Amino acid sequence: MPRNLLAVACATAMFALFSTGCAAQEKTPLPFKSTPMGQFDEPWAMTFLPDGRLLVSEKKGALKLVALGATPAENRIGDISGVPAVAYGGQGGFGDVVLHPQFASNGLVYLSYAEAGEGDARGGAVARAKLVLDGNGGGALSGLTVIWRQVPKVSGNGHYGHRIAFGPDGKLWITSSERQKFTPAQDMKSNLGKIVRLNDDGSVPADNPFAKQGGVAAQVWSLGHRNALGIAFDAQGRLWEQEMGPEGGDELNLIERGKNYGYPIVSNGDHYDGRDIPDHATRPEFEAPKISWNPVISPAGLLIYSGTAFPDWKGDAFIGGLSSKSLVRIEFDGIQAHEAARYDMGQRIREVEQGPDGNLWLLEDEKPGSGGRLLKLSP
Repeated sequence: MPRNLLAVACATAMFALFSTGCAAQEKTPLPFKSTPMGQFDEPWAMTFLPDGRLLVSEKKGALKLVALGATPAENRIGDISGVPAVAYGGQGGFGDVVLHPQFASNGLVYLSYAEAGEGDARGGAVARAKLVLDGNGGGALSGLTVIWRQVPKVSGNGHYGHRIAFGPDGKLWITSSERQKFTPAQDMKSNLGKIVRLNDDGSVPADNPFAKQGGVAAQVWSLGHRNALGIAFDAQGRLWEQEMGPEGGDELNLIERGKNYGYPIVSNGDHYDGRDIPDHATRPEFEAPKISWNPVISPAGLLIYSGTAFPDWKGDAFIGGLSSKSLVRIEFDGIQAHEAARYDMGQRIREVEQGPDGNLWLLEDEKPGSGGRLLKLSP
């Protein structure tokens, strides 16, 4: 959306299709207590185990097991060995970590990371392994197997995406960004710039929308994405995804079967070199975002809240903001969405997670010289 329409959009945000960062016009007082609970070296993702312990991935290639204490000094932090080698640099490195839906019985965890190829080529990968805890505060990954790779591997260190989630259907969903190469997002011979749906072993479900095309196209659920860094299902089983757009074009999308979301043919932002990209409204055959931000928020982790610690927020989405140094709260009205509040966190927020007690947990992006903090948000 052009910047000169910002005022109009803000005045009609409750009814318009797009939101352009209206909540950012005024700082919202923090309606929670933020407690630092630890610090990590370039943390990227986290997930809670059934026993309340926490797995935290660090971008350089480490996986930490954290038994949380009442204060950071009381935390017990151990290492998980057997983590795959990562191609660290730029936006690349160790990425997401999630549990299999039947983790309690099978012990399977899923990891995403940047993987080196020939020469300077790199690509995102997803592996699964059994987590074996040793009883001394650490553990190991056993039987690690790569079950998915970005195709093709390309040069550069940007736009891997590789957020992963399990859906209500038990399928594995992966965000595969376009690696700053633009056109692969529209090329069905590549799985870059796509949302991918797989069985839990990496095989392709027969009911995927492009399954009959074979090859990597069979993996694809939706296409036309840029840098997809968050994915989550709501209580109704709808899939939501947020992505970093070009300049002035961050998005929250409702992901639907077989749909094309338009990048790089359309976007509500423009290329960073100043070249124009036609807005979504000019090409209605492409799916438009439910929210578009200008100025951008630089969205990172995405969570849809289902806990009881903040009852008024049940069903709302939370997005970590990098350049905006914020936690953004989204309210839904069926298949529509709008930004409800933006909380100034003072640091880049990489990840948002819900704890077993219903508290919100955040990972700050690396702060130069001091790492990234783990924060607990409680009423």
